Amino acid sequence: MFAFFRPAAHQAPLPDERVDSTYRRLRWQIFAGIFFGYAGYYLLRKNFSLAMPYLIEEEGYTRGQLGLAISAIAIAYGLSKFLMGLVSDRSNPRYFLPFGLLISAGVMFIFGFAHWATSSVAIMFVLLFINGWAQGMGWPPSGRTMVHWWSQKERGGVVSVWNVAHNVGGGLIGPLFLLGLGWTNDWHAAFYVPAAVAVLVAVFAFATMRDTPQSVGLPPVEQYKNDYPEGYDESHEQEFSAKQIFVEYVLRNKLLWYIALANVFVYLLRYGVLDWAPTYLKEAKHFSVDTTSWAYFFYEWAGIPGTLLCGWMSDKIFRGNRGLTGIVFMALVTVATLVYWLNPPGNPTIDMIALFSIGFLIYGPVMLVGLQALELAPKKAAGTAAGFTGLFGYLGGSVAASAAMGYTVDHFGWDGGFVMLVSACVLAIAFLIPTLRHTQTASVERERATA
Repeated sequence: MFAFFRPAAHQAPLPDERVDSTYRRLRWQIFAGIFFGYAGYYLLRKNFSLAMPYLIEEEGYTRGQLGLAISAIAIAYGLSKFLMGLVSDRSNPRYFLPFGLLISAGVMFIFGFAHWATSSVAIMFVLLFINGWAQGMGWPPSGRTMVHWWSQKERGGVVSVWNVAHNVGGGLIGPLFLLGLGWTNDWHAAFYVPAAVAVLVAVFAFATMRDTPQSVGLPPVEQYKNDYPEGYDESHEQEFSAKQIFVEYVLRNKLLWYIALANVFVYLLRYGVLDWAPTYLKEAKHFSVDTTSWAYFFYEWAGIPGTLLCGWMSDKIFRGNRGLTGIVFMALVTVATLVYWLNPPGNPTIDMIALFSIGFLIYGPVMLVGLQALELAPKKAAGTAAGFTGLFGYLGGSVAASAAMGYTVDHFGWDGGFVMLVSACVLAIAFLIPTLRHTQTASVERERATA
């Protein structure tokens, strides 16, 4: 299996006159591959959330039971994003990313066509765990690709644009569900229609992606752009051992620990709202199925302009201070969450605006954590560094958003659930404060070094 994923061998260098044109052509092509490839993963990430209202009504499951089942995705994804990040840093992303997407699509086809798949919490947990593990094969190869094909000075903009693939894919689940529901009058379409689209996306990703620039005869991007990060040398083009990556570049990196802890609470808010939006809007705000599906769409797609704005502000207004940018966005998302919670039923426009605002604001901090992780480790360890922060986000924040949120609402109502979400906003800001000080110090040191 690992031999199948082995990194592509370096090829003979292309003539100098072909380097620039080849680089420019392949970077557009490869970006399309990782953008739509990762969007394909999000077509298959939260389908179960759309099915939960039907499972409660028709199958008699409680919110706590379904929250436990859906927590399997977060548990598996958190572990997989980290462990498969280690594998990804030593693999060819052209094979790695489509392979995981096909596994995830296979699980969704089972949910869609094998009705025994929802016959017990245990079966749902196992299938969702497999899906979550496969989902962990999307981010690390994308991160590895970006740090190999775009230099440090241009990476902030590239990562922020790529990051909206979350929202493109996640937002399309709702419309695809409604399309399938219209064709079949079967709520299982929430699973098999997006899965069919994802298979086509996997084929596209394989056709467009490539491994490193050297694997197609190009020089390293640092040489091509004359943009060498501090401490860069030829060893950065060599593959590291798993021990080097894990111990030297992850465990000993203090700033990674700070942003990983903040990520727990960023993800708790992100998925606490996202996972339960269809159920909350139907039960507490009396939305129809059509309206909740479109609300889900607007939440996700609101993250597109929000993420782009956050990336621009991080570079231009806050001068690379990712921590301060994250604090501003988390403070604003706290206000939007309070409105979403406290607005009484019967005011759907305000509910939609609040949900749109949460989506607009929360994906910026999600992107910043991933960007910081990529910037804090050598590019041969980028997938593992990002996976480390994701491990905390999913095993801590997303699991709590699924299982703990479900049981909290069962016992304390939706008010209890929203107390937990607002508390998460406050704690995320608290853990971003140490990264603010550290970032400012690092910026001053870089300016002195280049003065």
